[in-house]
Amino acid sequence: MSLGILGKKIGMTRLFDQAAGSMIPVTVIDVSGNTVLQVKTPDSDGYTAVQVGFGDQKEQRVSKPDMGRFKKAGSTPKRFIQEFRLENGTTPPAVHPGLELFTEGQWVDVIGTTIGKGFQGVYKRYNFGGLKQTHGSMMHRRTGAIGCRSTPGRVWKNQKMPGHHGTTRATVQNLKVIAIRPEDGVLLVSGPVPGATGSYLTVRPAKKKKSA
Repeated sequence: MSLGILGKKIGMTRLFDQAAGSMIPVTVIDVSGNTVLQVKTPDSDGYTAVQVGFGDQKEQRVSKPDMGRFKKAGSTPKRFIQEFRLENGTTPPAVHPGLELFTEGQWVDVIGTTIGKGFQGVYKRYNFGGLKQTHGSMMHRRTGAIGCRSTPGRVWKNQKMPGHHGTTRATVQNLKVIAIRPEDGVLLVSGPVPGATGSYLTVRPAKKKKSA
């Protein structure tokens, strides 16, 4: 895994490509204030990694052990902390490079928590096709049969049924960095990303698509 950057979703807007004459929908991500909290090495921890913090937090909302860790790193309390594991043999940075970690046109993966939609039926939760819509049918949007009374005589584990939908960790792969604005501390990536406005995100170099 390579080093990534933490950020907060600001919202979506659009940019115009004058050369191609097209409009590109982009998500604006605030990535200012990434701080390295701890560097792990094979000698001290058995592996190489970097802990990064983002988003200031009030001291009274932080436990004493965490507060001691923040003071040791010379940082203010952080709300969102993520560890990026690096390959053994690489030199972990003592200071996060910030926006210099990416270049325009680079492919990235964005990780976030999807928007919670509460209790939903199988239509919305699993995109079921539904049953008959004809007159007299009373099973339009219902699940339908979920098992048999003889064999197997029970409902199988992981059977798709109504329940809580959303609020899950999701990764959107192969998004392109459209623009970098250091003066604003924001990163503009193509397309939508998981999460509501104001939610925290992790941006890392794409794993399955290499930049040219």
